[in-house]
Amino acid sequence: MTQVVRVKPMMPPGHVRTPIYLRGKIGTIERSLGEFPNPEDLAYGRPATAKTLHRVRFTMAEVWGAIAENPDDTLDAEIYEHWLEPADAT
Repeated sequence: MTQVVRVKPMMPPGHVRTPIYLRGKIGTIERSLGEFPNPEDLAYGRPATAKTLHRVRFTMAEVWGAIAENPDDTLDAEIYEHWLEPADAT
């Protein structure tokens, strides 16, 4: 079953690994890639807890809206689980 998720629209200061243009966008988890130390903590030399990394697929229509030249084309991004929420969450 495909899991539909939204990238949280957070704007924390500092080093983050989630592209700003994907924040707030809805995609589907294409696959889980395993657990890795959180790079947002590692960037500051802090102890890093393991976070699950997912490959999330977005349509160009979702990313760019009406200006998407090929709305059905897709973009895959690797995003850590703490940046994702169920798409039906508000």
